[in-house]
Amino acid sequence: MMGNNDSTQENAKAHFIDHTKNPDSPTIFDKILKGDIPCKKVYEDEDVLAFNDIQPQAPVHVLVIPKKKWKSFSNLHLAKDEVVGVYMKKVSYVAHQLGLDGPGYRVVFNHGEHGAQSVDYIHAHILAGRSMQWPPG
Repeated sequence: MMGNNDSTQENAKAHFIDHTKNPDSPTIFDKILKGDIPCKKVYEDEDVLAFNDIQPQAPVHVLVIPKKKWKSFSNLHLAKDEVVGVYMKKVSYVAHQLGLDGPGYRVVFNHGEHGAQSVDYIHAHILAGRSMQWPPG
């Protein structure tokens, strides 16, 4: 049974990593987009920025962030279908541009503490360059 009570709202808030942070404070991705922090850019257009992860978990580990900020994967249901569709197409396009279609790759979205989300800004991980294991982590 779903309800819109205070405990439901508190439970939703609990899914984010740092409960003490101001949710409006800039994340590392906001700072990268602004140009305050450098990145190793892989692709950029009017909708997304893709760059190499600074702590790669595979030989190829690229992050793709939308330029319109969404806090997490769970917020995407609030977005217009076109916005989500464009973002997903761009993630696919980046993987294609990297030449990963043939050998294969994994796309991962982390959400909340149990999902190991480390930045309160939605981002897709494109992982490639080795065989992936199942189940993941």
